[in-house]
Amino acid sequence: MAKEIHSTAIVSPTAQVEEDTIIGPFCIIGDNVHIRKGTRLISNIVVEGNTEIGEDCTVYPFTSIGLPPQDLKYKGEKTGLKIGKQNTIREYVTIHRASVSGDGLTTIGDNNFLMAYVHVAHDCKIGNSVIMANVATLAGHVSVGDYAVIGGLVAIHQFTRVGAYAMVGGFSGVGQDIPPYMIASGARVKLFGLNTVGLKRHGFSDSTINELKKAYKILFREKRTLKDAIKKIQEDLPYTDEIKHLIEFIQKNKRGICR
Repeated sequence: MAKEIHSTAIVSPTAQVEEDTIIGPFCIIGDNVHIRKGTRLISNIVVEGNTEIGEDCTVYPFTSIGLPPQDLKYKGEKTGLKIGKQNTIREYVTIHRASVSGDGLTTIGDNNFLMAYVHVAHDCKIGNSVIMANVATLAGHVSVGDYAVIGGLVAIHQFTRVGAYAMVGGFSGVGQDIPPYMIASGARVKLFGLNTVGLKRHGFSDSTINELKKAYKILFREKRTLKDAIKKIQEDLPYTDEIKHLIEFIQKNKRGICR
């Protein structure tokens, strides 16, 4: 199928719009934008900057993608935004290109679902199959691991990480890293155990879940420093891929770990 561009859409001559793409009414596509095949921009969408949107994405009305970062340090430098394939981006979402204090690129992986009014700030790194509910907000330099779920009205502080398969309950304020596989909630977010339901839905075995529960207890329920807790886990538990990932995530923290 040939690309379909509505007569009211404005598309820069330097933009790359691949075949099978639909650009709906009143969309504005700026210079150097690259929209890959099968993607549909429904209507009233602005895409600008050094931005790439992958294959088979659907973007809903009144969304802004690739606009300059909300960062006072930014003075118009060439930075970018890369969005993967098969993402659903709902109404009024804002996704900004990077600023000058990171690697120059805001990235979103594949198969993500960003609900209405989500904000993804400059230099964020979102993995694959992430769900962000309405009005979830990421400040600059936030990273979100694969299959994480972020509830509605959640605000996540700059440079904070949310681990893979973690779940953050709605109306939470996140100022420290949420380890992978965990569930967290609260105005000043706290851990509430393992994301057991989520792990079962994604096919984790009972034995793996039980080992992660033991690791959680050692890390966060026993009166140990993180260093001592990690040492005990390494000595007492099977060093599975999941345990290894959990420990490496904790060891790389810079803002502290939510307890």
